[in-house]
Amino acid sequence: MNSFQAIATDLDGTLLRSDGTVSARTRAAVIGAEDSGLRFVIATGRPPRWIAPIVEQLGDRGLVICANGAAVYDPAEHRLVSCVELKAEVVLSLVDEIQEAFPDALLGCEQGFDFSLDESFKQKNQGLVGSWKLEGLRVGPIRSFLDRDVLKLIVRLPSPAAPGSADALQSVVGDRALVTHSIDESFLELSHPSVHKAAAIEQLLSGSGIAASQVVAFGDMPNDLEMIRWAGHGVAVANADPLLKAAADEVTASNDEDGVAVVIERLLG
Repeated sequence: MNSFQAIATDLDGTLLRSDGTVSARTRAAVIGAEDSGLRFVIATGRPPRWIAPIVEQLGDRGLVICANGAAVYDPAEHRLVSCVELKAEVVLSLVDEIQEAFPDALLGCEQGFDFSLDESFKQKNQGLVGSWKLEGLRVGPIRSFLDRDVLKLIVRLPSPAAPGSADALQSVVGDRALVTHSIDESFLELSHPSVHKAAAIEQLLSGSGIAASQVVAFGDMPNDLEMIRWAGHGVAVANADPLLKAAADEVTASNDEDGVAVVIERLLG
């Protein structure tokens, strides 16, 4: 595996332990990889506003791919370097159709560093808000926030969601957006149809001369699927979704057993 030049990894459920922390072993492995000359890239479903706690634990690791590839964020300067967004007028039409097809759905949207939540949460799921990180939260009619473009449209369904909910939603939105999920099918995320982690990583590495075949990628959920398939060596952690395990070249130990560090240590020899 010594021909690899870069490491790309998801955060939650992959690099991070289940309690959201980075183990000492994993941190040492990441630093060791960079010291050896490997490029280290974080590619997460998290919005930019959730990255600060990771930087506190891992240190400044450079640009971060956020929102499943919709944004590239510079933590050092707290700015968005690039964004691929859903147009506001497209989201407005999607909202109408989603609310008709899924009347119990709760909608929210990520826009830059802001998170907006439809006011219907008060009736639909009063306990939901406490489970979300709410920095920058705005609450009101969801359409009132759609005067600018959107990184991610969030569709929260009553839990547990029916199997196949992601496919059902994709059928509703068609080719206007890409539906994925990083938790379960009760928490669905819609992005611009061209957005996924592999495309963002490829763009980020394009100036470095690093090809897909020279990348080792780590993930755990369907929003990591394109990245795992694209990379020269795709690794699923043991706790990964079965779909991801089936697509991976290797299954390592779980996120709570330092699965990413296990592979990096082997890579460094």
